[in-house]
Amino acid sequence: MIKPIKLSEANADFFDRVYQVVRLIPKGRATSYGAIAKYLGAKSGSRMVGWAMNAAHSIREIPAQRVVNRNGQLTGKMHFETPTKMEELLQLDGIEVKNDQIVNWKEVFWDPMTELQID
Repeated sequence: MIKPIKLSEANADFFDRVYQVVRLIPKGRATSYGAIAKYLGAKSGSRMVGWAMNAAHSIREIPAQRVVNRNGQLTGKMHFETPTKMEELLQLDGIEVKNDQIVNWKEVFWDPMTELQID
């Protein structure tokens, strides 16, 4: 069982904004920690996005499997229930994975900076 992370109010707000973006990633697409951080105005905040995703794997309505590293590698797979769960979920999304990396990463990549309008 994964222990919940205790968050400060500032971190909780940032994590919530990350989750709002992740919920918008369409099935069949994936994005990177850095792309989300950049969209949220925290260009060097990809590690913080990673922490948010690590805390989200037990929240069913957040498709955490759709967030990977900048090269399409499944670096967060160890935070899922089993070592293969992230890949299985991506395959259910229609995304091909080989050797813990998304195949055709450039075609699958979803960039919130171009896909979403900043309000």
